[in-house]
Amino acid sequence: MNCEAKHVLQCAALYAWIGIVIFITLYFDTTEVEIDPIQEYGYFLTIFLYIWKCTQLLVLPQCIFHLIGFTCFNQFKDKVLLRAHPKVAPFVCFRVVTRGLYPKLVKDNLALNIDTCKRAGIVNYCFEVVTDNSIELHTGSLVREIVVPKSFQSKNGALFKARALQYCLEDGVNRLRDSDYVVHLDEETLLTHDSVYGILNFADEGKHQFGQGVITYANGNIVNWLTTLSDCYRVADDCGKQHAQLSVLHKPIFGWKGSYVVTRYGAERTITWDHGPEGSIAEDTYFAILGMQAGYSFDFVEGEMLEKSPFTTWDFLQQRKRWLEGLLLTVHSKKIKLIYKLPMAMVVYSWALAPLIIAQLFVMPFFPMPKVVWLDIIFASLLAINLYMNVFGVVRSFTQKYRQNIFMLLLSCVGACLTIPYTLVIQVASVFLLIFGPKKEFFIVKKESTPIMNVLTV
Repeated sequence: MNCEAKHVLQCAALYAWIGIVIFITLYFDTTEVEIDPIQEYGYFLTIFLYIWKCTQLLVLPQCIFHLIGFTCFNQFKDKVLLRAHPKVAPFVCFRVVTRGLYPKLVKDNLALNIDTCKRAGIVNYCFEVVTDNSIELHTGSLVREIVVPKSFQSKNGALFKARALQYCLEDGVNRLRDSDYVVHLDEETLLTHDSVYGILNFADEGKHQFGQGVITYANGNIVNWLTTLSDCYRVADDCGKQHAQLSVLHKPIFGWKGSYVVTRYGAERTITWDHGPEGSIAEDTYFAILGMQAGYSFDFVEGEMLEKSPFTTWDFLQQRKRWLEGLLLTVHSKKIKLIYKLPMAMVVYSWALAPLIIAQLFVMPFFPMPKVVWLDIIFASLLAINLYMNVFGVVRSFTQKYRQNIFMLLLSCVGACLTIPYTLVIQVASVFLLIFGPKKEFFIVKKESTPIMNVLTV
């Protein structure tokens, strides 16, 4: 089956599934409520119940962009075609930021990524490994190790990864020109042939200052199936709203990830990473929103990169807690105008209010309300899209892995559906962990079997 047929089949499955869920919602729910809620519950409680119910609509904007991404863009393209000539393409610096706690991982992945670049035929490039602790790399024309001094303090007090990235922009440290491009990677990120081509095409086109592509997590030996299947939702998120917002609006209105970030160096240096503690927990999204506010243009980068999901549920939970805290700091920042953070704020608050939204399943039956058909249709559509994304993410992640074993692919889809309660528990638990746990930590997930340290604090 070619990629066009896969795309048509995917679109048909998506809209058929939405239709099925709407049909079940409208025609199988035979409960009739013939009460006047105001008379039954009073004005205050009635208004509260309707507002509470409508909190589900916070995800409506991003679900619209999911539909655009899944419908308008083929997510099953076989190969990325190189349109740029490698010898005349702009210089690309692949920048890996690490604490230096996993030197073997960094060295192994560096070797793999350099090999991928060589096989892809890229000529003008280098790798920079930015680390708090020296990992004694063999440096040369292709590799540079930048050790961030413990004494370094940025002007505005950037912390953690943002501090390291800001150090790279300092005079005397930076060696790049404004026209060069930087590709930001995490220490576990692996390039693919397609992602290298996508980056070269993006840089050679030169229309946009920032870009990002898809990352998948079901690669190699899977350490934790629960976290991997749960992370498949993130793959669908990249293919849906991320692809749509960057390709249609050319703006990251819902934020973006901290890896597979492509920047034109001159624009990155203008925005900087030095935004104090509030811009240091989710430094990626904070940077992107500031870039959008400054008028820079963004685009989607073709080709996927590879990472692994957290190895343990505790790491998975701590990772989500850090993201939620950082995103809340971003949407509450006075440096960012409301118009630029409103769409993302809706998404973040849908997460922060997850305990209350899920609690509706248990509380609302005790407070029956008259049906509002158009509202039920919207709620059913939102539910269908979010359920679909779990399966889509698995298909997008595992198709290559199980291309000769359809049974395992179907089993993985079933597994993703069974993992939904696990994901919901993690989402809710991350909210409570943020409320009652320590603040402004930068939790580092386990990347190897024997970590040295995994928490940084202010």
